[in-house]
Amino acid sequence: MTYFVLKFVHLLGAVVLIGTGAGIAFFMLMAHRTGNVTKIAGVARIVVTADFLFTATAVVVQPISGIWLAREVGYPLTEGWIVLSIVLYLVIGVFWLPVVIFQMRMRDLAEAADAVGGTLPAAYHRLFRIWFAFGFPAFGAILVILWLMIARPSLSVFG
Repeated sequence: MTYFVLKFVHLLGAVVLIGTGAGIAFFMLMAHRTGNVTKIAGVARIVVTADFLFTATAVVVQPISGIWLAREVGYPLTEGWIVLSIVLYLVIGVFWLPVVIFQMRMRDLAEAADAVGGTLPAAYHRLFRIWFAFGFPAFGAILVILWLMIARPSLSVFG
């Protein structure tokens, strides 16, 4: 019974990470493309909230449920596909943490511009370009982790 609960929690966490990540990226990009400062500010507020509620929760649950699940099944944490998954998870974190900060800053800049009926400043556009670029390696890494969890290929990481 424990195995199925752990597997469910771990898979649910993966779904939340992938779904929330894709959803946030899509809605932020679509809002940005309108050029409408009010829409961008509103969507940025929602994006920041969603990242804290859903993504951050899944970010914490994933390694806990993953390690617990591996131990329950009997996989050593030194198994190649698990090691690679952990490394890629850390890579995702390296890209995701700055993205959260960028999103909060973009939200603040959009809200400030909206409050005075102004346009988005150059700082917003610069942050958006970096935010957009950071999404590709992070999302690619999460897709590779998903594949590793499904395929569990025989990999040798330690010689």
